[in-house]
Amino acid sequence: MPQRRCGMLWSEKMAKNKNYPLYEVAPFTDFKDMLRQASEEAGDSIAVRYYRDYASKDVRDVTYNEFRRETEELGTGLASLGITDSHVAMVSENSYQWILTYLTVLNSEGVYVPIDKELPFPEIMNILAHSDSKVVFFSKHYEQNFRDNAASLPWIKYFIGIDLAPEDADERFVSMSALMAKGAELLDSGDRSYLDLQPKDDELKMLVYTSGTTGTSKGVMLSLHNLVSSVYYGLQISTVYTTCLSVLPYHHTYEAVCGLLVSLHHHSTICVNDSLRHVAENLKFFRPDYIMLVPLFVENLYKKIQNTLESTGKAKLVNRMIGVSNNLRKVGVDMRKKFFKPLHDVFGGRLIKIVCGGAPIRPELAGFFDAIGINLINGYGITECSPLVSANRDYYNNYRSVGVHLPCVEVKIDEPNENGEGEILVKGDIVMMGYYKKPDVTAEVLSEDGWFRTGDYGRLNDEGQLFITGRKKNLIVLKNGKNVYPEEIEEYLGNIPYVEEVVVYAVKNESGEETALCAEIYPNEELLSGKTQEERHAVIKTAVEELNKTLPPYKKILKIKLRSTEFEKTTSKKIRRMGLGDSEAQPESSDSGKTKAE
Repeated sequence: MPQRRCGMLWSEKMAKNKNYPLYEVAPFTDFKDMLRQASEEAGDSIAVRYYRDYASKDVRDVTYNEFRRETEELGTGLASLGITDSHVAMVSENSYQWILTYLTVLNSEGVYVPIDKELPFPEIMNILAHSDSKVVFFSKHYEQNFRDNAASLPWIKYFIGIDLAPEDADERFVSMSALMAKGAELLDSGDRSYLDLQPKDDELKMLVYTSGTTGTSKGVMLSLHNLVSSVYYGLQISTVYTTCLSVLPYHHTYEAVCGLLVSLHHHSTICVNDSLRHVAENLKFFRPDYIMLVPLFVENLYKKIQNTLESTGKAKLVNRMIGVSNNLRKVGVDMRKKFFKPLHDVFGGRLIKIVCGGAPIRPELAGFFDAIGINLINGYGITECSPLVSANRDYYNNYRSVGVHLPCVEVKIDEPNENGEGEILVKGDIVMMGYYKKPDVTAEVLSEDGWFRTGDYGRLNDEGQLFITGRKKNLIVLKNGKNVYPEEIEEYLGNIPYVEEVVVYAVKNESGEETALCAEIYPNEELLSGKTQEERHAVIKTAVEELNKTLPPYKKILKIKLRSTEFEKTTSKKIRRMGLGDSEAQPESSDSGKTKAE
């Protein structure tokens, strides 16, 4: 794989590299083939690093040879129980055992069902029923719930504890370690019941239950072909490097595919982050050169850096150094690693690239990270597209776009308006098979000729780069007929230092008509520490009024509501919008300016 080059400002990189070739990626037929290639080409390299004990920093390094062998042990153990083509669920925190089970099932004739570990247990039971799962792997945190409810889950043949001691097992509750030991014995005696299984390219391989910001969850059916295509073509657009810190929840397709499977095919080392509380420490301990994040993580990193620079009086110095560095880069001299070494040390000192997905990022964030020598690459995906649709290229990175689409898909804008904006439609190898047991819902979003309606609005430029405008379901249509994408206004408000989180929604009159915009804001507690609620409101109101001067009348924020708590979020750290803005009467609201929406 080509290595990262430096020395050009992003606008120059755009001009010089927009037509540079796709990366060369080794083709593979399925994930058995992928692990075979990894074992043959990088067998002694480390596939996964994880803490056996965090407190003592006892880390186990699993080579590619060992990882492949352990999938075969677990798979053979499952086959001995008659589990070869069943739906197999997993409820667990991020762990090595999660990754091991994932690849084991992908390489069987079964279906993997990752379940959100933060769901209420009754909802976990509902998914187990709806998904037709016959086996569920679980971590210790869920053991008592499963034991208490085992009688209510008669369709589950085996509950497999990933850290269950063999002596605590019984007929239905199985120890994963004991199962693997049994599989190892069978393998050594010549058993090929798992090794000879042949996953089929066009059949269901992973069943992912979405947990969107609005609405109810649906089971997204992804085939083996979908997953292989996402890995193979995704790596052609945007490469990875030697070591990643794996942070995001594994049940999300973004991390499960773009993080885990992509890293394994690239023969990289996956370092398992054991807890979100330990991210900062683990960055320094594992020293990754790439990491997958969602915008909220990046926003928090950026704000913490800026707050630290302000509190230590170094903000002006860093800004001057950025100016000097940018001038040097124009003549081919790149001093960013040296100039901004203290900032690089925060990330372990080796970080090259942050891949950001899940929502658009503010351009100034990408500009700042680029200025200090870290490439922030934004992409666009959706679970129903396995999940990757587009990504910026490493040397053709337009901060305002989500990049170019994968070579295996077509993207078009449906019924574009005068600005070229409309609903994004996707067709190709990554598009899902449909929603499990929901043909009517599938037909609403997936046409007979294969076009998937994403529910996102966007536009394409002449270079084929995709720009996301907002979610179709979030679109505000004001009484005067003007369309407002709240995400656009939220991006502007996010530039105000006093704003930590924000959601924009419509103020409605008694007839239910959307008449103006309200910004519900969770303030930056650090910057506003010691101020009363009235003082906080006054500071933020003044900043919003300054922003309003730059906006057309119909996009102005006319009401502000301050929150005392963070917004409720999904496990992918997206704000849940459902239920916000249902009533106009807000005890902490006030008018912001006198301009009416026109």
